[in-house]
Amino acid sequence: MAEPSPTGSIEALQRVRAAETEADERLAAARRLAEETLLRLRNEAEDAVSTARAEAEGERVHGVETARAQAEREAAAIVADGERVAARLDRDETIPSEKRATVLAAVLGDLAGK
Repeated sequence: MAEPSPTGSIEALQRVRAAETEADERLAAARRLAEETLLRLRNEAEDAVSTARAEAEGERVHGVETARAQAEREAAAIVADGERVAARLDRDETIPSEKRATVLAAVLGDLAGK
């Protein structure tokens, strides 16, 4: 059996090294692409979370303002009803004044001192 020539062995070794270098370059490029993609996706996710938080805060503020306005309308209606009852009681002479104060306090409660 003939021994391989030293030149052939060197050429084979050079081809192997070239293939290894090419594989290493492809692997490095794939890693860079994966890292860039991961960074981009992470940034997009953070942006989406920030946007969602801002939207949720806006909705929360709107909900609080709506509830506050509704509570103010309801309170105004209660006070108006109490004032109507109080006006009626002031005109009704059949109710003694000490009972009138008790009824007003019961109807208006803490709102009487507004």
